[in-house]
Amino acid sequence: MSFSALGLSDQIVRAVTARGYTQPTPIQSQAIPVVLSGRDLLAGAQTGTGKTAGFTLPILHLLSNKVVKRSPTGKIPIRALILTPTRELAAQVEESVRMYGRHLPLTSMVIYGGVNINPQINRLRGGVEILVATPGRLLDHVQQGRLDLSKVEVLVLDEADRMLDMGFIRDIKRILALLPKQRQNLLFSATFSNEIKAFASTLLNQPVMVEVASQNATADLVTQRVFPVDRDRKRELLTHLIKTNSWYQVLVFTRTKHGADRLVKQLHQDDIVAMAIHGNKSQAARTRALGKFKDGSLQVLVATDIAARGLDISELPHVVNYELPNVPEDYVHRIGRTGRAGSSGEAISLVCVDERKFLSDIEKLIKRSLPQEIIEGFDPDPHAKPEPIQVGRQSKHQPRRGGHSDRNAVSKPSSVAAPSKSPSKPQKKQSDRSITLR
Repeated sequence: MSFSALGLSDQIVRAVTARGYTQPTPIQSQAIPVVLSGRDLLAGAQTGTGKTAGFTLPILHLLSNKVVKRSPTGKIPIRALILTPTRELAAQVEESVRMYGRHLPLTSMVIYGGVNINPQINRLRGGVEILVATPGRLLDHVQQGRLDLSKVEVLVLDEADRMLDMGFIRDIKRILALLPKQRQNLLFSATFSNEIKAFASTLLNQPVMVEVASQNATADLVTQRVFPVDRDRKRELLTHLIKTNSWYQVLVFTRTKHGADRLVKQLHQDDIVAMAIHGNKSQAARTRALGKFKDGSLQVLVATDIAARGLDISELPHVVNYELPNVPEDYVHRIGRTGRAGSSGEAISLVCVDERKFLSDIEKLIKRSLPQEIIEGFDPDPHAKPEPIQVGRQSKHQPRRGGHSDRNAVSKPSSVAAPSKSPSKPQKKQSDRSITLR
C-alpha cells in the first residue's frame, strides 16, 4: 500500500516522498484512515513504529481541506492541539508537522518549559493552527490569557501512558475543560494498561482501537543481554565494553539525574566523550547534547527515563542499562530506542546484586528470561549481599514539585570539563535521515 492509497492529498504525499518514504508502517496504514474518517482513535504501538506520522499526516490533510474561520480581529485559531509529556518529544512532533506540511498553507509551533517564554508569546500573537505543547507550559500561557482553545477540532494525547505516569492527569483535565465538546480525540500509547483504558473511556467517543504490537512487547530485532557485575565495578565494565568493542554511539540509562552527571564525569576520566540529558539540564543543553549524539560527534549520551522519552535516533546500535529501572515498563521504553523500524540493535543491562528483584520484575513483564553472560575479569562476588536502592521515580498521579514537571524541573546545568584528549574510536558516518517516518 502507498501513502496516496490511504487518501492523503498530493501535497502531503509529495512531502513524504521527498523524504524517501513510499510505504506506510502498520500503525500508519491502520491509523490514518481512521483519523481521516473523523472517528476517535485509541492506538497502541511499540516505540519506533512511526506512530507520529500516524496522526500528523491525516491531521494535516483534514485541516488543509477546511476553510479556516478567523476571529473578528483576523487571528488564526488553534485548530489542532497535540500534547506530549516531554520537551524532546514535543519538538520532534512539531518538526514532523512542519516537514510533512511544507506544501500546505498551515501554521504550527511548539511550546514547552525550560526556555524563554517571550519568543513563544510573540509567536502566539499572530495565531497558529497546529499547536504542539507540554501540559505545564500550555497552562502557563492559558492562565495569562494568551491562548484560546475553544476552536480546537482535533486533540492528540501522545505517549498518554507516560503523561499519566508523570502526574499530568490534573493538568490534562484542566486542559480538556477548555476545549469544545465537539472534537475528534486521538490517544496514542505505548502500552494499554487498565489505567489507560479507564482514562480513554472518559475521553474518547466510541473509538476505533488499533494495536499493532502486543502489550509490553520488546522489539524482535533487539538483542538483549544481562552482564552480572559488582555494583562498584559497573563504570569499569562500561568503559571496557565501549573501548573493547569500539562502540561509537551508545545511549546509557541511569535511574537518577545525579547518577547521570556522576557517570559523565567518570567517563571523561576514562577519555570517553559523554554528555547527560535530564530534567535539571537547560533545554539548550539538552538540545545541544542530543544534536551531537545524532550527528555522531558524541560517543555516549547518558539519560534518565523522562529525558529520553520520545528520542528518535536513527539506527542507534547500542542501549545500555547502567542501572535497571525500578518500574519494569521503563525497560521496554528504554530498549525501544534501538532496533527501530527494521534496524537491528543491542540492549545490554549491567546488573548488580541489588537489582535482582528489578530484573525478575522485568522478565515477568516481557514474559521471557534474559540471557546472562559474565565478562572475563568482571566476575561478581558470589557472597555479595544486596543493599537498598534509593529510587528517584515519582509515584503515579503525584505531580512533581510545583505541579508541572516540564517547567519547574529546570535549574542551571552543572559544568563538566571536556576530556583532555579525544578517545581513539572508529568514525562511522551517521545517516541524516531517520529510517522511520515519524
